[in-house]
Amino acid sequence: MTNLLDQETSPYLLQHKDNPVHWMPWGPEALEKAKKEGKPILLSVGYAACHWCHVMAHESFEDQEVADVMNDLFINIKVDREERPDIDHIYQTALALLGEQGGWPLTMFLTSKGEPFWGGTYFPKESAYGRPGFIHVLETVHGIFKNEPEKVSKNRDILRTSLKKMNETGEGDRPKLTLEVLDRIAERYAEETDPEHGGIGSAPKFPHTYVLENLWRSYLRTGNERLAEAVIKALTHMSQGGIYDHLGGGFARYTVDQAWLVPHFEKMLYDNAQILDLMLLVQAENKSELFKDRIFETIGWLEREMIAENGAFSATIDADSEGVEGKFYVWSEAEIRKVLGEDAEQFLEIYDVTEEGNWEGVNILNRLAYPTRLDEETEAHLKSCRDKLLKARESRIRPGLDDKILTDWNGMMIAVLAKAGDYYDQANWIDRAESAFFAITSTAMEKDGRLYHSYRLGQAKHAGILDDYANMARAGITLYEITGRAIYLDQTQQWVSALNEHFWAPDGGYYLTADDAESLIIRTKNANDNATPAGNGIMIEVLSKLHYLTGGRDYFERAADLIKVFSVEVGRNFFPLATMLNNYETMINGAQIIIIGDRKEEETKNFLNALKDYSLPNKVINILKNTEHLPFDHPANGKIAKDEQTTLYLCTGPTCSEPVTNITDLHVLMKRDD
Repeated sequence: MTNLLDQETSPYLLQHKDNPVHWMPWGPEALEKAKKEGKPILLSVGYAACHWCHVMAHESFEDQEVADVMNDLFINIKVDREERPDIDHIYQTALALLGEQGGWPLTMFLTSKGEPFWGGTYFPKESAYGRPGFIHVLETVHGIFKNEPEKVSKNRDILRTSLKKMNETGEGDRPKLTLEVLDRIAERYAEETDPEHGGIGSAPKFPHTYVLENLWRSYLRTGNERLAEAVIKALTHMSQGGIYDHLGGGFARYTVDQAWLVPHFEKMLYDNAQILDLMLLVQAENKSELFKDRIFETIGWLEREMIAENGAFSATIDADSEGVEGKFYVWSEAEIRKVLGEDAEQFLEIYDVTEEGNWEGVNILNRLAYPTRLDEETEAHLKSCRDKLLKARESRIRPGLDDKILTDWNGMMIAVLAKAGDYYDQANWIDRAESAFFAITSTAMEKDGRLYHSYRLGQAKHAGILDDYANMARAGITLYEITGRAIYLDQTQQWVSALNEHFWAPDGGYYLTADDAESLIIRTKNANDNATPAGNGIMIEVLSKLHYLTGGRDYFERAADLIKVFSVEVGRNFFPLATMLNNYETMINGAQIIIIGDRKEEETKNFLNALKDYSLPNKVINILKNTEHLPFDHPANGKIAKDEQTTLYLCTGPTCSEPVTNITDLHVLMKRDD
């Protein structure tokens, strides 16, 4: 028996191919081997950019003593959580049911059928941090498996029953959702905001963009300035904190402290997509120069560092370089003085750089003490300093890049990149988004239109999950609204058809995996947001917009079915349901902007530019030469261009506004609608 990871394409799995541990990839061969040898399975789940995954690898998986125990007592399976979110979700949930906090590396112990019976996350080789040593854990778990099988059976049965119950359509009261209910929920979310530093909760501090979006939407509905201030404060502190890379652009995954200063330095494609999306939504109203800078800088980072082999986007950048977390990003005062010379003094003051450092003897660049923009001359000077430091940083050993292409994360970035390109008139960003879209459809899609989840080194792997279809469908709708190219709408409808055929549950809601995907111990189904928005929540937006764009009633009814299925959870715990709640508003209160005219005409472009002054999370733009192809019950059916001019209608529910043919009247209409 040897380590079998050398044939994999995942950078994370390949990081472990030379371990003395006899790792196997997940699959029937590993489960069969466990059954044949009568051994329990040790399942280790992580990802390439994960700092504590590296720590555990160096301490234990690269250590011959630990490996000998693992090889003797267990069948060892290594999984990349980004490649197999279906596997990760099941066993993270199982760990939570055991009363443990989840995270990575995930360390779970399974039967030969893949049934969990105990687990944890990071274990040090020797007892430390209040955690038992890993060898002790291995020997104890194996001893219980061999000598006390009744304990294993009891845990296994409890977890199996609980996992099954969690994926059944909930019984109980289904509160009637209304906009007033959404506003009450937003008020409750607001109670969890940090009034001093911004954001949700305390340390560790995550962006929680979908919760912040919920607050922003409620502000737009109610005019409650306190909600807007909470969102702007969070985005401002993230933009000026250490979570942001002030030299190279891009946001880290989270900070370990409450003030947004000290990140875990890995950069994830999905975090940056979500932060950009929220920033654009807020930017339409507040026109912040700071937010504009961060949007341009982050997209600059994306184009400079994250373009993958086929024109799509890479997954992550590691937290570590040279075996040290954050080493690539931090500075000593002396290093900065050497690079900047006589220009250093002002930079050191504004970016919180001292001789003793602000973190473990070094400095994380941040502007938390100077969050507002200074005068133009000072900002220009600071930018010149940052450019010099960025150039100097390029000589350092870079953190590792996980260049695999994940379909769902790409869908998220494609959508926001197209939106940003449209908002700022950056045609090259729209071109980049379109290139990535076609990269996915040409390399991560089968001939029958079904998606794969992951692509690298010329190989598309793992059947597409709900999140792949949902995020790519959302990207397709966004590109259709911006470009008017029918191919995007057609492709989106095909993906939704595949979801309805292969993912829809008999009792409602979409499963995470298809009916013909690899069989795991459970097919998971929920609407809970995690690090990324829930696929079922995203599908409410996708289906609602397809209804508005095509008039197809079945799309609306399926979106309503999703609300019905998962609304029972609102009364129990609405905190993880923000995406579902946000998109419920899109479903019942979509702002259909119908423009009768030609997309290339100046009048149409003027309307679209004028609409950029309004933050419209529910907007759906449909540019038509006439309305004759709309279904008979579409509110814009029969609407005509007034006096043969380019004409705009704002339709909400079953009614449309009076025709608008000039920008002045458009602003009157939009303010009245507010």
